[in-house]
Amino acid sequence: MSHEDVVLDDAKVFWRTLLPKLKAERWVLGLSVLIAILATLAGIHILAVLPFWIVLAAALLNRSVPSVPPAPVRVVAAEKGSDPLVPALNALDMPVLVVAADETVVFQNSAAEKAFGMIPPNSDLSARVRSPGILDMVRETIATGKINQIEHTERLPSDAVYVVRVAPAEIGTDASSRRIFLLTYRDISQARRIDRMRSDFVANASHELRTPLASLRGFIETLQGPARNDPKAQEKFFVIMHEQVTRMSRLVDDLLSLSRLELKSHLAPEDMVDLAPLLGHVRDSLLPLATELDVAISLDVPDAPVFVRGDRDELIEVFENLIENGCKYGQEGKKVEVRLVAGEGEQAEVTVTDHGPGIPAEHVPRITERFYRVNVEASRSKKGTGLGLAIVKHILTRHRARLLVHSEVGKGTIFTVRF
Repeated sequence: MSHEDVVLDDAKVFWRTLLPKLKAERWVLGLSVLIAILATLAGIHILAVLPFWIVLAAALLNRSVPSVPPAPVRVVAAEKGSDPLVPALNALDMPVLVVAADETVVFQNSAAEKAFGMIPPNSDLSARVRSPGILDMVRETIATGKINQIEHTERLPSDAVYVVRVAPAEIGTDASSRRIFLLTYRDISQARRIDRMRSDFVANASHELRTPLASLRGFIETLQGPARNDPKAQEKFFVIMHEQVTRMSRLVDDLLSLSRLELKSHLAPEDMVDLAPLLGHVRDSLLPLATELDVAISLDVPDAPVFVRGDRDELIEVFENLIENGCKYGQEGKKVEVRLVAGEGEQAEVTVTDHGPGIPAEHVPRITERFYRVNVEASRSKKGTGLGLAIVKHILTRHRARLLVHSEVGKGTIFTVRF
């Protein structure tokens, strides 16, 4: 290295050291220059003023420069897209907050902004996160450097359950590395809902089976005891026992159907099915029931074939459930109207309309839930299992179709299947 290079490097170091001092003392230096000018104008000789100003300036520049706070973490200082950590964190589908050692939020990814709203950089964590459990966990990790996690429930804007985890991370080079803390939120709301649904399902299924089993046990004990020699009582009890066994058989069949549908819910059917003859077949199979209930089933289908992609047996089950429900629960209206409308391409729409008492508005969103009944006694008296519309919903989900329900009390109900 030449002498000239050394001089240039020394000059760079000198100016790098001097510039922060000049910036820090700029106001005092400016004021001293103004005073020196005024003193010269007042008649004091410049050679007398200049030494005093030089001494004052040297004293000011030799003062200790106020300590400059360390540069913030790179993910904060850098604009989005200029730091490799920013697109990496924004690509994650879980909310992530980057927290500094002084408990300030220095960065949030796009998922966190969507979930919790905009958090300005360098905001205090306790001002944005109200959960004492999360705050205590973060403080413990900052103090000990150990990874921690808790389960946290958010109530607003909607119920959500998160596994919140905080872990330390070192970023930067060895010489200028900084410690940050990643606060991540893993959404387990769906898993919790499935667990709750599963427990409710087991409880409901056991309850539905317990009632007929208790009845059968009571009848058997009666037949073995007081009614042992009573043929009329035996005949009566045998009829009731047969009804209870049939009810249990229907319930088990429906439960098995639901299980099979859940196993293949992600597999869309590939066969093409003509809906017009399929609806005719369903109507013919339900004519004995309709005659028994004194209900007329009318069918309106176009002359041209209406093909949809689907499983024939499953679609028969869908329309059997809907038309049978129309006959049973809308028998006061004396008729059930089934109409098929062809759309463009493979689009089609089937409506099943009854003119019965209708469904109150508060029950409509829940009627496809398992074992949900608008009227428990009416459902059981009509030999319903409470699973029919749940099966319909699962089948249509597999077929990528929708079930729409419109009902008015006193005017009947319209079920629409839209492919």
